[in-house]
Amino acid sequence: MNRIWESLYSKNGFAAKEIAKMLIYVDQGNRIPRVDDFAEKLSLGRGTVQGGLKVLENLQAVELESRGHQGTYLITKDEFLLKEIAGVGSYLGAMPLPYSKMYEGLATGLIEVSEMKLNRINLAYIRGAKKRVEALKARRCDFVIMSQLAAEEAVKDNDNLQIVANFGPQTYVSSHQVFLANPDNEHIRDGMRVGIDYTSIDQSKITLLECEGKDVELVSINYMQLFEQLQQGGIDAAVWNSDEDRASDTLKRVSFHSAQANLLAEKASTSVVLIEKNQEEIAEYLTELDSQEIVRIQRKVIDRKKLPHY
Repeated sequence: MNRIWESLYSKNGFAAKEIAKMLIYVDQGNRIPRVDDFAEKLSLGRGTVQGGLKVLENLQAVELESRGHQGTYLITKDEFLLKEIAGVGSYLGAMPLPYSKMYEGLATGLIEVSEMKLNRINLAYIRGAKKRVEALKARRCDFVIMSQLAAEEAVKDNDNLQIVANFGPQTYVSSHQVFLANPDNEHIRDGMRVGIDYTSIDQSKITLLECEGKDVELVSINYMQLFEQLQQGGIDAAVWNSDEDRASDTLKRVSFHSAQANLLAEKASTSVVLIEKNQEEIAEYLTELDSQEIVRIQRKVIDRKKLPHY
């Protein structure tokens, strides 16, 4: 281990960790708290605080400049290094593959808003709500993003799960509709081959409701392959996300005939966050995120007023 990093395992190193947590929130060019302020806040001696600041400088986490009676100023800082020294980690969330502007915007909003907090969010992308729930239960991630409809179904099946945030309608998808391969058709009718993805709670439940009472053949297909199957004639109809750009000009789409399918569609358009009940620290962190700001950033990405990054 590098000798400088070994300095963190000393009295001054402990002070450096605590000071690092405070300096994360100080902007470059601004004055940092006085040594006496650090000492009082952290219940440390002045000499220990000065030693902690020196450790941070030696690690090149910060560059400080003393300006006499004006105080000490933070000239530069390495925020990622400060967080590493402070022992601050990140939370891993799983959400759908960002194949639409809606998902790109949501991912961007989550990342940007989390960067304002001590811990930040990293995202993994897993197709299928059921697979994301499996990842959550296996502790491969700390939280998952899914529709309200899918999350409520997951909570019914497992009372150890809970919804901790709701971003409102039209934050997961704008809507679902029925896509038809033959433009002469007006709705799903008897004899049709209808694509269904049983790994997608939203798509499968709405499809089953829309097909209720009709003599159709349900064809099990990966959600991401529905478009190609509709184009190639492998299926005649499918419930699909209306945000999908590829289908906007090439496939006919119509609203649901089923009243129950319409009722579920709004829940399917709403993004929520699902966690395990015993993860109190994660729950507190996620509920403190500014959901309105996340949605505002999402909308800017959708409107092409902001480039996505995630």
